[in-house]
Amino acid sequence: MPHVMISAVCKSSGKTTVSLGLCRALSGRGVSVQPFKKGPDYIDPMWLTEAAGRPCYNLDFRTMAPQEIRARFARHAQAADIALVEGNKGLHDGMDLHGSDSNAALARVLGAPVVLVIDTQGMARGIAPLILGYQAFAPDVHIAGVILNKVAGARHEGKLRAAIEHYTAVRVIGSIGLDASLAITERHLGLIPTCESGAAEQTIARIAAAVGASVDLGALMKIAATAQSLPQVSGPVGVPGRGLDVRIGIARDAAFGFYYASDLEAFHEAGAELVPFDTLRDPHLPPVDGLFIGGGFPETHLDALKANVSLRRDLRTAIEAGLPVYAECGGLMYLARSISWQGRRVEMVGAIPADVVMSQRPAGHGYVRLRETGQGLWPDARAEFDAHEFHYSTLTNVSAELGYAYEVLRGVGIDGRRDGIIYRNVLASYAHLHACEANSWPRRFVSFVRRWANSAPMRAAANA
Repeated sequence: MPHVMISAVCKSSGKTTVSLGLCRALSGRGVSVQPFKKGPDYIDPMWLTEAAGRPCYNLDFRTMAPQEIRARFARHAQAADIALVEGNKGLHDGMDLHGSDSNAALARVLGAPVVLVIDTQGMARGIAPLILGYQAFAPDVHIAGVILNKVAGARHEGKLRAAIEHYTAVRVIGSIGLDASLAITERHLGLIPTCESGAAEQTIARIAAAVGASVDLGALMKIAATAQSLPQVSGPVGVPGRGLDVRIGIARDAAFGFYYASDLEAFHEAGAELVPFDTLRDPHLPPVDGLFIGGGFPETHLDALKANVSLRRDLRTAIEAGLPVYAECGGLMYLARSISWQGRRVEMVGAIPADVVMSQRPAGHGYVRLRETGQGLWPDARAEFDAHEFHYSTLTNVSAELGYAYEVLRGVGIDGRRDGIIYRNVLASYAHLHACEANSWPRRFVSFVRRWANSAPMRAAANA
C-alpha cells in the first residue's frame, strides 16, 4: 500500500497545485491514485477528485480517532497503486501546542513519508537550515524529499540544489518554475470549486503538464513504497446493509457542492438512493422522500436561484407538507427568506423565517462543539460532538418560535448560543457534519426519512 504525504512549510506554498499535478500526471501514466485531504475541507477534495478520477476522502483528527483514520485510509488506499495525502497549512501547524493534530501527526499515524513543497521565492542558501530544522524538530517524521516551487530560473535552482545537497541528505525530486498560469482562482472561502469553474479540466491539465515535466515521478513512487505497511481492511465500501428503499434528493450544481465522499457513502450504506437535482435549472423537485442541501456559494448565484421560481415554490410547498430536509450552511441560506449581498436583497425559498446578510469577514470559522438539545429530528444519545463552520453570513429577523437542535459549546452557529434550526421536518444549520464513528448522522437522518416515507398520507401530501 504505497503512500506519501505532500506537505509544506506553511500555507500558500503551492502544495494543492503540486498535489493536483501529481494526481493527474500519475493517472495519465496509468497509475491509479487515491487522494486524501487532511482536515475539514470541501474545495481542495473536489479538485483532487477531478485530478485523480477517484473520490477524495477527508482525514480529520477533530472528528475521527487515530484508529478510525487508519481504517478509513487503508480501506480506500488498498485498491490503488499509490495513495497521496495532501496536508493543510504547514507540516507542524495545528491547534494543539504539542502537535497532536498536525500534518506531522497524521504522517505518524499513517506511517507516511513526507515530501515538502517549499515556496523558494527570496530564498537561496537559507533553504538548508530550514530543512535541517524541520528534521531536527521531529526526527521521527521522515522527510523523504522536497519539491522546489516558484523557482525564479536555472541559476536560482542551482543555488537551491547546491545548498540542499551540501548540507542535507534530503533528495530534491522536483523543481517547478514561477508561473502565474498555474494558479487557481481564489475568493473568500478559498479556491473556486470545480463545480463552478468551467475551466477546471483545462487548469488541471495545464498543472499536470508542468508538474509531470518538473517532478521525478519515479522517485516519488519509490518514496511512497517506503511507507509503513497498514493492515488490509475487508468489506466493500458503500454497500448498503439493506436495499435502497428511500430516495433522498441532493442539490448538486454550481451553487451547492460541499459534500464529503464518506458522508455520501454512508447514505448509500444506510439504504438511501441519492437523487441529484439542480437548484439553478431544474423546474421541479424529483420524486423523493427527503432532501439534503449541502454547503456552497448561493450568494454568487443569486439571480439564477431567484429566477427558478417553480423549484423554490416546490421546495416551500414540500417543506410545509412535512418533507424531511437537512441543510448545511449554504443550504440554510437558500431556504431562508432572502440573501442580502453587495447592496442587493434577493428572495430565496422562504421556508425558514429568517433573512441572511453577507459580510466581508467570516462570521464563523473553525471547529465547533455542539450539544444536542433534545429538540432535534434525529437526536443522538451521545449528546456532544465536533463539527466545522466557515460562513460569511449571519441571520437576521429570526422568528422567536423556532426550535434548535444544538447548543453551541464552541463556535458561533446561528447566534453564538444555538445552531440547527428546526422548522417542521427541516434541520438547517451553519455547522458542517462529518460522518464518522462519533457522529453517524447520515444513518440517523435516513432512518428518520424512512419512518416518514412509510407514513403514506404524509408522503403523498409532500409529493402532491
